[in-house]
Amino acid sequence: MTDLDVAELLAAYDTQLRGREPDRLAEGVRVERDGPLVRVLGWSHGGFVGYRDLGGLDGAGLDELIARQVRVFADRGESFEWKLHGHDRPADLPERLRAAGFVPEDMETVLIAPVSGLATDASVPDGVVVREASDLADLRRIGHMEEAVRQKDHGWIDDLGTERAADPEGLRIFVAEAGDVVVCAGWIRFPSGTEFATLWGGATLPAWRGRGIYRALVAHRARLAAQRGRRYLEVDASDDSRPILERLGFVAVCEVRALLDAFGEREDAT
Repeated sequence: MTDLDVAELLAAYDTQLRGREPDRLAEGVRVERDGPLVRVLGWSHGGFVGYRDLGGLDGAGLDELIARQVRVFADRGESFEWKLHGHDRPADLPERLRAAGFVPEDMETVLIAPVSGLATDASVPDGVVVREASDLADLRRIGHMEEAVRQKDHGWIDDLGTERAADPEGLRIFVAEAGDVVVCAGWIRFPSGTEFATLWGGATLPAWRGRGIYRALVAHRARLAAQRGRRYLEVDASDDSRPILERLGFVAVCEVRALLDAFGEREDAT
């Protein structure tokens, strides 16, 4: 793919996906605008802010915008995430966020693929079945699998179920099972008014890696995206999943890193 193609993919990503408001809000969740930012509050696992760009804001004005987000979420007792992209401006935005107390997560890569160029017929090993998750019990099982893989609390699983209940066509969740064991899971979102579907999840139990299960879940969701008429698939990929996705035809368009407001740490320190 040429540099021009990558630039076009990045422009489509910035224009269509960044700074969007959620399509259908779950009960208790609300969206607020603050200058160039979209602020989403009310999720039990923490909120987030997003933006297409910061409109040239820098210096003291940018510091105040950042500080205001910290105050708003702190007043509610909520943590939140600021997702920083490699081409965001100004250049010193990462330093300003860290100075405000944000803690960086691992770097990821935004990957995009044309749906028409993706294989949608990958198979799973014998004894493994892919099906759609349909109830809270399924989600809890996914949560336990995710916790085993990532060594992190899976409290966000309840929010995923709440989101699906509010927008069942906008969020579809799938599991790969071996008997009664969830070995891999992934979900796909369909943001309205865009050419994109976005992939999430994908954690696989270590003993089941290298068997094509993750690839099969990508193919399953790509087939669904094609059926829904989406042009592109997008994913924020870890270093582990990036090589697999690039072999499938995904292209890297930019780096992305989540920075977490350390509200809980501030509370512990007071």
